Amino acid sequence: MTGNEITLSQMLERREKRAQVQQLFLSQHHSPLVSFCMNIPGPVKTNDLIRRAFDIGQILILEGLARLNAQILDVSEIHEDTGDELLLAVNGVSPEILKDFAVHIETSSPVGRLFDIDIIDHLGRKLSRNDFRTCLICGKQAQDCARSRNHSVDELQKAVDNLLSSNLS
Repeated sequence: MTGNEITLSQMLERREKRAQVQQLFLSQHHSPLVSFCMNIPGPVKTNDLIRRAFDIGQILILEGLARLNAQILDVSEIHEDTGDELLLAVNGVSPEILKDFAVHIETSSPVGRLFDIDIIDHLGRKLSRNDFRTCLICGKQAQDCARSRNHSVDELQKAVDNLLSSNLS
């Protein structure tokens, strides 16, 4: 996979900054948050193809929120080597409906398997999925494959590259 490689410390630093912005939005708006980034294994977290998939996800999220009559109170959008991120504070829709909506996007879009759409309620609690994500390679439960390291980073990156190029080219 082509693109700028990042280190684990860069990822952890970005994750900490994302959590800080989430806390700021929660304290300012006391409303649910939609946190969107891409689920990309390995040291390359963004490139032109990944960014195109992110843009598709962002459009699907914004169009869906409009259909739900959600009011967007605040927005943070980041595009760095550590990945593409969108954070929205929303009003007018329950966190549970937002989670159902997020899972629908992740499961219905051709590249949705790479979307990571988290819903955080007004108290800062992240809502969980009712089902498990499937592995990009073997179709088993992704968490089990990740925990046991059933597949190499190279295999996972090739699967991501194939998924993106077959759906976005």
